[in-house]
Amino acid sequence: MSDVRFYQLGRRPLEQVLAVMLERCYERGQRALVQAGSPERVEALAEHLWTYRDRSFLPHGTAKDGHAAMHPIWLTAESEAPPNAATVLFLTDGSERDGLEIFDLVAVIFDGSNSESLQAAREYWKRLRATDLALTYWAEDEAGRWEKKA
Repeated sequence: MSDVRFYQLGRRPLEQVLAVMLERCYERGQRALVQAGSPERVEALAEHLWTYRDRSFLPHGTAKDGHAAMHPIWLTAESEAPPNAATVLFLTDGSERDGLEIFDLVAVIFDGSNSESLQAAREYWKRLRATDLALTYWAEDEAGRWEKKA
């Protein structure tokens, strides 16, 4: 059964949170698929992952780079089958998709300070509750740590 975690951003921007989460996946030897809201957003996130920290290397690619199977982290705006055999999915920018059960872990990351983003996440949560997926909800506390809410 897939584990679906909703992460409500509060203190840190998506770019910072996503980079840390992807680092952890990479360190564990997991392959990840990041689905963003648009091709432009994909390229902006990819650029950020190259420059977010001076002393780390986080290998990733996009359709612009090609050779998806070679990349442990693949960024896309499409709801595609994981071309890099990813077992972890990150949904950002309000992205949704069917077929979540093919992933071991799904992280739905949304901006809690944006009312549209918050409402869309709530509706997605309600739809997924009707499935066999295991859902949890996390929010950042005052110190920027994740606190399980549901």
